[in-house]
Amino acid sequence: MEHPDEPMDAAAQPTIAIITGLSGAGRTTAAKVLEDLGYFVIDNMPPQLLDSVVTLATGPGAEVSRIALVIDVRGRQFFGDLRQTVRSLEERGLSVRVLYLEASTQSLVQRYEAGRRVHPLAGEDRVIEGIAREREILAELRADADLVIDTTKLNVHQLRDKLTDAFGSPGDTVMVTNMVSFGFKHGTPRDADMMFDVRFLPNPHWVPELKPYTGLDEPVRDYVLGQPEAQEFLDHLLPLLDLMIPAFRREGKRYLTIAIGCTGGKHRSVALTERVAAHIRQDGQTVHVNHRDRLRE
Repeated sequence: MEHPDEPMDAAAQPTIAIITGLSGAGRTTAAKVLEDLGYFVIDNMPPQLLDSVVTLATGPGAEVSRIALVIDVRGRQFFGDLRQTVRSLEERGLSVRVLYLEASTQSLVQRYEAGRRVHPLAGEDRVIEGIAREREILAELRADADLVIDTTKLNVHQLRDKLTDAFGSPGDTVMVTNMVSFGFKHGTPRDADMMFDVRFLPNPHWVPELKPYTGLDEPVRDYVLGQPEAQEFLDHLLPLLDLMIPAFRREGKRYLTIAIGCTGGKHRSVALTERVAAHIRQDGQTVHVNHRDRLRE
């Protein structure tokens, strides 16, 4: 049986990221970015429990390879334990990186005023005094940090880029495009970034020999894509997506959902969704297809 203090097998070692820093400097944004990068994120967990979480993450059947722990001033009584825990994990051969986020006092004050939030250490005092106390409490933690990022002049996208460069792997920059076909009579997808209505096309539902089939079947596919209006629709849509998808990717968007709907979600939307998905895949993009209502009546 492997002793907890013995070095772990390199293949089983999770990557540990500790996110900390000043309140209002971007910890929540950083946690979301790392979550998108595949990290299992735990917010405000006492560092004393980190060793137990790592042990569980490397146990039999565990699939967690990257863990991010968000530490903020709420857990200040545990900061001494955190430094010791980090050293202990590193002695076991684990990769532990501490990310510290900070910003200028003026910027932090403006963020708090804009959000009408109360600084956790301000109490009855002004926000600026709470920020000063927090800087003093976190001084040693900042000194131990592997990476310090000043977010004063960074927007959300720029911070995401920095974190992706620092904590991501080559495949993490890939954007996933989700293609969804649906029927309007069953309701529209709530998570769609873009939605297109193809009910203007002739409906195979009213063609007796096509009605039993779906847009995945060749007779229906040929019928739908053979309509002049369908080809004109694609002639406009595909170049538009060729413009928008790379732009979304450059802006750091991780998931893009494109929904195409017809009346029942069985014929026209299915055929056109498959056609659009095939076009996007030609550029090497990752595409997932979901024909939500294909088997519904």
